[in-house]
Amino acid sequence: MLAPISLLALVCVALVSASPIEDTGGLSIELNKRSSLHHEDGVVNVEALRGQLAKVQNKYARTMKQYEANTGKAHPLAAAFFGDLNKRATTSDGLANYQDSAWYGSVDVGTPLNRFTVDFDTGSSDFFLPSSDCFDCGNHNTYDPASSDSSTCLYEYFDLQYGDNSETSGIQYTDTVAIGSLTVSGQTLGSATSYSTEFQDAVYDGLMGLGFPQLSSFPADPFIFNLFFQGSLSAGSFSFKLAESGSSLYIGGADSSLHAGSFSYTPVTQEGYWQVTTQSLKLGSTTIASNQVSIVDSGTTLIYVDPDTADLFYSHIRGSTQDDSLGEGLYTLPCSSIPNNVAVDFAGKTVTISSSVFNFGQVSQGSSTCVGGIAAGNFGFWILGDVFMRNVYTQFDMANGRVGIATLA
Repeated sequence: MLAPISLLALVCVALVSASPIEDTGGLSIELNKRSSLHHEDGVVNVEALRGQLAKVQNKYARTMKQYEANTGKAHPLAAAFFGDLNKRATTSDGLANYQDSAWYGSVDVGTPLNRFTVDFDTGSSDFFLPSSDCFDCGNHNTYDPASSDSSTCLYEYFDLQYGDNSETSGIQYTDTVAIGSLTVSGQTLGSATSYSTEFQDAVYDGLMGLGFPQLSSFPADPFIFNLFFQGSLSAGSFSFKLAESGSSLYIGGADSSLHAGSFSYTPVTQEGYWQVTTQSLKLGSTTIASNQVSIVDSGTTLIYVDPDTADLFYSHIRGSTQDDSLGEGLYTLPCSSIPNNVAVDFAGKTVTISSSVFNFGQVSQGSSTCVGGIAAGNFGFWILGDVFMRNVYTQFDMANGRVGIATLA
């Protein structure tokens, strides 16, 4: 329940907002990868894997509810998603304090600007940082609105619930936010006075969602969309290269040095998520499934398909089996049987999933059993996470409502 405005006034400092600073052109941001799902030797972290499906499920439950709150109607995928809820054995009980894979980079906030690191997530739309008043935010850099000449309190709480029964909550402000020379004044952000266990020990400070405004919990336009709306971008799109090294986020088009040839595009079928249609999943010459509603999500590690598709896919790989002891929806297979001919037909192109990316790692040191990069999730849609995105250069086009892929250079 929201507190009275008078109570919020005790913790808010209302200050003058700075004038807009606009720039045009593209900007490349170096990204770092952090995953708690593997040990340093590449062996999967079994404790971290357990409960990953629950965390993904919780993220989508939260954002679908927010979509309905913002638009006044249920998301078209909500009926299938929530309708299968009772069929899922997923539980958050006893979840370890581990994060999924994250691709994080730097962002500057306030006047004068202070630097933070954030996880860039195309599957959500909120931007929050740990507050200087936070009591459980760990050793993160903290946002102090009182020290920013451009901070304004909105006198509104926010409260984001997570699958491990923890929450990220605090107060909403507007402030100047910049990535390089690209700046938005009056950007809404959450100043978190309580941090979910998912973020307390994260190597990055906060989260910046790159989804559509309809998913925002505040609700407010995300930073990336504000850049587009105010005309600061020469091209209304942003692009990802995700890799073990040399990863980047390019805002304002695409980095021509990182891709070969032209982009192929597929339309966003419903604004909110970066929701598209995947043409097919193949294993060699065998088509496993076709024409599937999918969400391209940089904040999710694996490729999630429906359980029937996952079962059919792995039935073609000798020695594979579903192993919920590692984590619900996960499959193991002999390391010697890791396929090199897994392909996703997307936007008219065939994307071959590298065997090194599909192989999520050995289950233990010296084991001959590995975890597959395609998992089962009974969501009513597919999720194309890192295991897909690491094989292509991916462009998210706000101006034209589409997702494009190009061959990596």
